[in-house]
Amino acid sequence: MALPTLRIIGFILGIFLITLAVSMTIPMLTLLVFERTDDLDAFLWSSLITLASGLALVLSGRPSDAQLRPRDMYMLTTTSWLVVCIYAALPMMLIQHISYTDAFFETMSGITTTGSTILTGLDNASPGLLIWRSLLQWLGGIGFIGMAVAILPLLRVGGMRLFQSESSDWGEKVMPRSHMAAKYIIAIFVGMTLVGTLAYWLAGMSWFEAVNHAMTSIATGGYSTSDNSMANFGPASHWVAIVLMLLGSLPFTLFVATIRGNRRALIKDQQVRGLVSMLVFTCLLFSLWLWMHSEYAYLDALRIVTLNVVSVVSTTGYALGDYSLWGDFAVMVFFYLTFVGGCSGSTSGGLKIFRFQVAYTLLRSGLNQLVHPRAVIKQRYNGHNLDEEIVRSILTFSFFFTITIGLIALGLALIGLDWTTALTAAATAVCNVGPGLGPIIGPAGNFSSLPDAAKWLLTLGMLLGRLEILTVLVLVTRAFWRH
Repeated sequence: MALPTLRIIGFILGIFLITLAVSMTIPMLTLLVFERTDDLDAFLWSSLITLASGLALVLSGRPSDAQLRPRDMYMLTTTSWLVVCIYAALPMMLIQHISYTDAFFETMSGITTTGSTILTGLDNASPGLLIWRSLLQWLGGIGFIGMAVAILPLLRVGGMRLFQSESSDWGEKVMPRSHMAAKYIIAIFVGMTLVGTLAYWLAGMSWFEAVNHAMTSIATGGYSTSDNSMANFGPASHWVAIVLMLLGSLPFTLFVATIRGNRRALIKDQQVRGLVSMLVFTCLLFSLWLWMHSEYAYLDALRIVTLNVVSVVSTTGYALGDYSLWGDFAVMVFFYLTFVGGCSGSTSGGLKIFRFQVAYTLLRSGLNQLVHPRAVIKQRYNGHNLDEEIVRSILTFSFFFTITIGLIALGLALIGLDWTTALTAAATAVCNVGPGLGPIIGPAGNFSSLPDAAKWLLTLGMLLGRLEILTVLVLVTRAFWRH
């Protein structure tokens, strides 16, 4: 990679670090409001170190003769996530007096909106630390949407070119107008966060709890201000969380299209209809099963099941009770739901619902071809032709997605974890869901007791899953480094 290209990447990374340093003033102000100055030094020193590093990269200047090519965006995306995590972990290490491994794990889990945690005692934790965790997830959520709009279409792994609105002024032109899309998306993201904060407050949360949960709900991140997660709050808060998690799981480009005049953009989108239909069907049947096999009233069973199902499918990670105690059938259902994910162009992770829909379209087309060998059968999805390039990219991503989970699970087993913990930890990391299954990392546990080697391996899984694997893997190919 040419030196001017590295300089411009460094310049942009410097801007990210300066932004991160400025963001650290939010927990500092929070500490001042709560009169908890004991943790102020941790954020102050972290901010100064981050600011100095950012300025060192920026002051060298931006090369006037360098332009980022599409291939350079993969390097920028991966390094920006890593560099930001390296510095964002500093306050957690200084406040909690934990190892840098634990701090980096918590930070990567936050900024990738995974929601896995190694921290306990959140109910009495520093308000600065709590708001910092939530802020990391909020920034990570909006950062991933920006990447999904501007970068992933180059690899066609995010499906964004399949799912652009067909309004007269939008169509397939998101890439050339990504700067305009980003402005709309940021405005919508901020607006949803503010509305969510008000809704949580009206549902009974304090303002501080409402702000934290609004940020982590719309980012489908899952960090809470309590060790008991959503079980610490009333039923009204649960329904607010369900709505916000669902909104965060929908394509934000369709929200943009809606406010730009295409009022039916969300309703007519096949991906959105598929996700909502799947959630309604699963929640109704699953809640009926829980009602029949427990002492819950049906409405309570519906609320508990809906929050947990939407949380897992949206890859948020909130928990309402320990659903692993419901029996083997429930455990298996939640394990399957771990892989689904929300829509392309949302803040959620996982395989994404459109890949399942495209796979079904290909299966139906293949079966029809067997019955009518000479027929010319068009493969269409959401009003678009499924050309070979799109099908190939979906198959490639799905293959490496599965292989990545398998290899990480194998590595965790080699480190010494039991197979349930190893497999579900790998799945929840790559899918960016949060809690796994079993007594150690299940909804009622956390990841603090895992060996350091396991935490670093899971951190890699979170990064790969958040950046949809191919964005990172392309960096290790010979073709990428060849001029």
